[in-house]
Amino acid sequence: MTIEISYETEILLPILYQTLIEEVIEAAIDYESCPYEAEVTVILTDNAMIQQINLEQRKLDCPTDVLSFPMQEYSTPSDFSKLEEEAADAFHPETGELLLGDIVISVEKVMEQAEKYGHSMERELGFLVAHSMLHLFGYDHIKENEAKRMEKKQEEILQKIGLTR
Repeated sequence: MTIEISYETEILLPILYQTLIEEVIEAAIDYESCPYEAEVTVILTDNAMIQQINLEQRKLDCPTDVLSFPMQEYSTPSDFSKLEEEAADAFHPETGELLLGDIVISVEKVMEQAEKYGHSMERELGFLVAHSMLHLFGYDHIKENEAKRMEKKQEEILQKIGLTR
């Protein structure tokens, strides 16, 4: 498994973020029963940079906590059955790993939201990574029933690694 983490801000997130991110990604991959080794890129940045990305990619001129950029399309979330047949570019040509996608997280939002919701920065960062991983597996939260399903899955992933409320 390849997990690339890039820290692209001078704002210090005062937690052991690398290990936590790796644990959550691995837990999410296991939880969704992904049958492949996978590759995920995580970029930790600040509000200004995530606002710029949000504007460029979603035409929303405001900072957000997390952005997900899935590399795969699924007929249903986490349906890996057709990737080998239908998506030749779904796998890294050298490593053979499934290219899941990219996650961009604002460290400022991690700190702000941890305080706002009254939990640790570890819990907030873990939540955002779990949330984003589900997007990389094709889940969404546009409809209420989809949102409830994602919330349940996020909590179960975090429970697997002991990050409870």
